[in-house]
Amino acid sequence: MNTEFSENFVRSPGRLRDYPSLVLNADFRPLSYFPLSLWSWQDAVKAAYCERVTIIAEYDAVVHSPSVNINIPSVIVLKDYVKPVKSTAFTRFNLFLRDEFTCQYCGSAGDMTFDHVIPRARGGKTTWQNVVASCSPCNLRKGAKLVKEARMHLAKPPRKPSPSELLNVGRKFPPNFMHESWMDYLYWDAELEA
Repeated sequence: MNTEFSENFVRSPGRLRDYPSLVLNADFRPLSYFPLSLWSWQDAVKAAYCERVTIIAEYDAVVHSPSVNINIPSVIVLKDYVKPVKSTAFTRFNLFLRDEFTCQYCGSAGDMTFDHVIPRARGGKTTWQNVVASCSPCNLRKGAKLVKEARMHLAKPPRKPSPSELLNVGRKFPPNFMHESWMDYLYWDAELEA
């Protein structure tokens, strides 16, 4: 799977590059997989100090205040459970994630846009059931035609994904940086192969 486009889609703030902390919900699952739920080490230390999180793994690195040495947290768990969202927001990012950042006509990745299966010029609506990820060449080729008229085929019919489906698709896109202490918490609930 080509993840070049997906990696460039989410821009990481500079402060997350150095010693990010993996944030787990109270059930020890990440809040999200893509983008991975990360906090800066500063936010993690502040939350631990305010007793909103429990630190369960640390980096070897230490930060210093005038009176205290603090090991930088690498994995933290929220003390209060955050309920997962019950519906999926219709956003460009979630649409691309549903379609795994690949064109639903040719399967390529890169230069993504979206396409109305039934064109708006023909009464098509901007909904989960009518919009798919598309590369620019396929989008131009299809234009205001129906899929059959353009002699194209959809990889899968568009539909509204559940939040858990998007969470599972997000697992396919590992972040650029993963600390070894995170591994036990990222995929522990994944289905085992026989």
